[in-house]
Amino acid sequence: MNYRVMGRTNASVSEIAFGAWGIGQAMWVGATDAESERALDQALDLGVNFIDTALGYGDGHSERLVGSVVRRRSDATYVATKVPPMNLEWPARDGVAAEDAFPKRHILRSTDISLQNLGLDTVDLLQFHVWSDEWTDQGTWREAVEELKAAGKIRWFGISLNEHQPSNGVRAVESGAVDVVQVVYNIFDQSPDDELLPLCERNNVGVIARVPLDEGGLTGKIGPDTVFPPDDWRNGYFRDDRRQEVRDRVDAIAEDLDIPTDGMAELALRFCLSAAAVSSVAVGMRSIDHVIANAGVSDRPPLDAADINKLRAHRWVRDFYAGSHRPPAAV
Repeated sequence: MNYRVMGRTNASVSEIAFGAWGIGQAMWVGATDAESERALDQALDLGVNFIDTALGYGDGHSERLVGSVVRRRSDATYVATKVPPMNLEWPARDGVAAEDAFPKRHILRSTDISLQNLGLDTVDLLQFHVWSDEWTDQGTWREAVEELKAAGKIRWFGISLNEHQPSNGVRAVESGAVDVVQVVYNIFDQSPDDELLPLCERNNVGVIARVPLDEGGLTGKIGPDTVFPPDDWRNGYFRDDRRQEVRDRVDAIAEDLDIPTDGMAELALRFCLSAAAVSSVAVGMRSIDHVIANAGVSDRPPLDAADINKLRAHRWVRDFYAGSHRPPAAV
């Protein structure tokens, strides 16, 4: 496992982070708690030292699993979690006041609940689970962040940007108020390259790249005959003819780069790691096999310029999230 400095935090985090949404047992179907704990243990054994969870992942279930594993081990592990918006709106809408989503009292209360779920005294990175750049100069959220830092309950603060809206975090980064930004970044959605990633580099802000595999679309395993369990939220994400669309796009990438389709997941992760601004890539991992495969990508070299240029042509602007999911959270 290789490590990168996460912006101004100066934390040396693993290039591959454990994305813990899937182990929250809500909206994802398949993993048992025992399997999830084994996957977490395997990840830590392989050098993963960064875990990204949220209070909204199974109403704290993911946090409790993460905490149970982290507390019984001696590894130096960085844990990130997220405050859900008080109005429970995913994504944040234009025109909504900061106080409707993240008032000070809600941030403080949510953080205390997360710390209780995790069984920790301090969370390394606290993030807002949604963001609107209108909030940069609004509300009481900055007071809450400073109070939490002063109390030692959090070390750093960040924002998780709305899907496919990287420019919606520009003002926040420029303001100096955030230490880390989390953003959707993958072969299909390369839009963070346009403005956000260069801006984060200039301002020494860490970047967590999420959804590197397009919720499974970039694994090469999803096609027109793919069937998800009835309660799996991906039935909405990959609805109608989207499975075929994704398969056609993946086949085109594999042909262009002359790789087998089953090499797509590795290619997708290496693409994200080829961006110098990216501190860590958060990947959902619910099995030991997934952990071994994903963690191993860190030992591979970044893609060369020729391959990156080929992948530029496969940028795909669309929003499969609309109407497909919004993580539930009751705080």
